[in-house]
Amino acid sequence: MDGEKKKTATNNGSIKGVVEAKKQGQPKAAALQKNVGLLSSICLIVGTMIGSGIFISPKSVLEGTGAVGPSLCVWAACGVLATLGALCYAELGTMITKSGGEYPYLMEGFGPVLAYLYSWTTVIVLKPSSFAIIALSCAEYASTPFYPGCTPPQVITKCLAAACILIITVVNCLSVKLAYRVQNFFTAAKLLIIVIIVVSGIVLLAQGNTQNFKDSFTGASTSFGTIGLAFYNGLWAYDGWNQLNFITEELKNPYRNLPLAIIIGIPLVTVCYILVNIAYFTVMTPVELLQSPAVAVTFGDRVLYPLSWVVPLFVVFSTFGAANGSCFTAGRLTYVAGREGHMVRILSYISVKRYTPAPALMFNGILSIIYTIPADINTLINYFSFAQWVFYGLTCAALIVMRFTRKKLHRPVKIPIIIPVVVVIVSCYLVLAPIIDKPEIEYLYCTVFIVGGLLLYVPLIHFKFNWIRHITIMTEVPPLMNTPRCSPRGRLTRQGRLRQGHE
Repeated sequence: MDGEKKKTATNNGSIKGVVEAKKQGQPKAAALQKNVGLLSSICLIVGTMIGSGIFISPKSVLEGTGAVGPSLCVWAACGVLATLGALCYAELGTMITKSGGEYPYLMEGFGPVLAYLYSWTTVIVLKPSSFAIIALSCAEYASTPFYPGCTPPQVITKCLAAACILIITVVNCLSVKLAYRVQNFFTAAKLLIIVIIVVSGIVLLAQGNTQNFKDSFTGASTSFGTIGLAFYNGLWAYDGWNQLNFITEELKNPYRNLPLAIIIGIPLVTVCYILVNIAYFTVMTPVELLQSPAVAVTFGDRVLYPLSWVVPLFVVFSTFGAANGSCFTAGRLTYVAGREGHMVRILSYISVKRYTPAPALMFNGILSIIYTIPADINTLINYFSFAQWVFYGLTCAALIVMRFTRKKLHRPVKIPIIIPVVVVIVSCYLVLAPIIDKPEIEYLYCTVFIVGGLLLYVPLIHFKFNWIRHITIMTEVPPLMNTPRCSPRGRLTRQGRLRQGHE
C-alpha cells in the first residue's frame, strides 16, 4: 500500500516532476564566466595601453607641439584626460554591469539607435582595423632584424601580421584563462623594457645630459589644429584605458576590481610614458628624434649597444600583448551586439565547452586580416579616430543624462559631475579642432559611413524585416488537400488511413 501511494504520488506530480527532470538532464545555457581578477584586470589595462605607441608616437607629438616642453606637457595632459575618462567609465561600469564597453551605456542613456551606430562603427571598422595596425607593427619589428639596412618586403610583413592575428584569435577562442595568462606575461615583458629605458635615462640625466631641457618651450607651436593633432597622437598611445568595461561580466567582484584596476593601471602608464619621453631626450635632440624612423630602436642603438637587439625584441612582445588585449575585448563587444539583436544572432553564441564567444572572435579576426591588405591603413585610423572621440564624448554625456533620468540606479562609485563635463568639452575640441584647422573630404566619408548604418538599422532592426523568412514563404509549395499524410518513417498516419478508407 505504501509502495502504491509512493508510485501514485510520483505519477500525480508527473508534469512538474518531468519538467524538473528534463531541466536537470539538459545542459546549462552557456554564459561568460567570472574568471578575471584584479591582477589580470590591471594587466589588461596596462598591456593594452602600452603597445607600439610609446615607441613610435613621441615623434608625432613633438612634430605637433614643436618643442620639448610642450610635448611633455601634452603627454602628461593625455594621461590626465585618460584618467578622467576612465573615472567616468568606472561609475558607468559599476552602475551598469554589462560587457560591451560604451554600447550598454549609450543604450541606457540615449536608446538603441546611438548604441547601434556605435556597434556598427566599432565592430566593422574601429576594432578590427586597430587590431590590424598593431599586428602590422608587431610584424614590422619582428621582420626588420632579418633585413638589415633596408625595409622588409610588404608581403612578408603582411603575412606575418596575418599569422599574428590568426594565433591570437585561436588563443582567445580556446580559453579565457589562456588569453589573460598570455596578457599577463607580455605585460610583464613590456614593463621590463620600459624600466630598462627609464633607468638608462636616469643614469644619463645624472651624468649631465640635460642640454635638451634648456629653453624647452622655445619654438613651440600655437596652432589650434596642430596641438589637437598632437593630442590625437598622444591619446592613441593611451588608447585602451576603457578596455576593462568591455569585459565587465567576466570580472570577479566588478564593484571593487573595476575602479581599483583603473586607479592603479592608468596613473602607472602615465608615469611610465613621461619618464620614457624624458629618457629619449637625454640621448636625442628634437631634430634627431624627428628624423628617427623608430625612436625606441635609435635609443637602444645609442645606449644599450651591443645589446641594442633587446629593444626591437621587447617591442615585438609589447605589440603582441596589445594585439591580444584588443582581440580579447573586441570579441566581447561583437558578442553583446549580437545578443541584443544589433548584429547577426550567431555572433552571440558562446562555446559550451570553453565559455568563449568564439564566433564573435572569429568574425573580428577575419575582418582584421582583411584590413592588413590595404597599402596605408594608418590613414583609415587617423580619419576614424575622430569618430572614436565622438563616442567617448557621447558616453560621458550619457553619464550626465542618467544623473537626472536614472536617479534610482545604484551607484557604488559616484564621481563629481564636473569630470564628465570636462571630458565632453575636451572631446568636442578633439573632434572639431583638426576639421576646422584642415578640413578634408575624408572626414565627411567617415561621417557618411557612420550614419549609413541606419540603412540597415531601419529595415532589419527597427521594423524587424526577416528576409530569410520572406524568401522561405515565397518559395514554399503548399501541400495538396487530398494527399494522405505520412509519418516520419514513411507510414500513413491514422488520419491518412481513415481518409483512404472513407474514399
